[in-house]
Amino acid sequence: MTTIPYIIADNKIPYLKGVLEPYARIDYLSPDRIDAQAVRDADILLIRTRTKCNRELLDQSRCRYIATATIGYDHIDARYCRERGIEWVNCPGCNAPSVGQYILAALLAWSKSRHKPLHECTLGVVGVGHVGSIVARYAGLLGMRVLLNDPPREEAEGGDSFTSLDTLCREADIITFHTPLTREGKYPTFHLADNDFFDALEKSPLILNTARGEIVATKALKAALAQKKIAGVVLDCWENEPHIDRELLKKAFIATPHIAGYSADGKSTATRMVVEAVSRWTGIAIPTQAIVPPAPAQPLIDLTGVDTPLQKAVWDTYNPFDDDLRLRKSPETFEMQRGLYPLRREFGAYRITGGKAADLPVLIKLGFCIA
Repeated sequence: MTTIPYIIADNKIPYLKGVLEPYARIDYLSPDRIDAQAVRDADILLIRTRTKCNRELLDQSRCRYIATATIGYDHIDARYCRERGIEWVNCPGCNAPSVGQYILAALLAWSKSRHKPLHECTLGVVGVGHVGSIVARYAGLLGMRVLLNDPPREEAEGGDSFTSLDTLCREADIITFHTPLTREGKYPTFHLADNDFFDALEKSPLILNTARGEIVATKALKAALAQKKIAGVVLDCWENEPHIDRELLKKAFIATPHIAGYSADGKSTATRMVVEAVSRWTGIAIPTQAIVPPAPAQPLIDLTGVDTPLQKAVWDTYNPFDDDLRLRKSPETFEMQRGLYPLRREFGAYRITGGKAADLPVLIKLGFCIA
């Protein structure tokens, strides 16, 4: 661009303020204020999932570039943007380690509650992109048997790395969803976990959804819980957010307000990717060195004399029951809890001391530093 661009940015995108100001005119708005009137004169939109980029928002706007600071992009009407000549980018993989941290913390909680070691369990991963791949890697480090289900990847890559959903339903003790939300095409994922899916389960598995709420049909999920077709559910993503099903909230093993990917590390990575995208599109060199997360309040984890060092280390970085308790106490503030979430740090921000030599290799491979 030859002129100074005008940018409308979601004010919940962290670490962004002050970075673009020398190179653009920018206004920060809450998602509920990013409407057709607000974006009329914008050249660029920097958004998150709460902003629906469609005809209603953009028809009277001069916007030609959208960057969403998220992995998901189902809030962007790709067909409409293509017709209007509006380019858009997302941030693939930005929060994959954060979701992996959340899943590992939840699995350790489930293992403790059931008195069943994770290395005796089979994990089924549905959707093996950035997030699914890191979840599978973490599970492998724990000695779990891992089944991978990803029809688009299987079709493109071939080989015997993937398994069918039917096989996964027969053999998995735990099933976790990491697919994008798609309603069309050869492999739609909308209500992928429906009545037929739950009827096919043979081992009454734990179900986890940290992808998109609509991948799991709420009515079918509640029926499966009532009929004991599944042993429990961990839900971070819900249908009809932020108006979540209160009955399902009460029945969930862990329930959180769509924050599995909300680490400071993942957010800073997404913001950096967004700024780099703006830099490429405008042709303006914009430095990103200032986009860094703060250090954790307690960066040192002491494992001296600890009987369950992995659980201690992981839960010291993130304990999902803190978020679970807040949501159960006040489900009507779902959106506020998400918007004001105190971003956590990932494993690499912490140093381990006092651990036994036998425990350190797994912790190192998970990303922890050794003091």
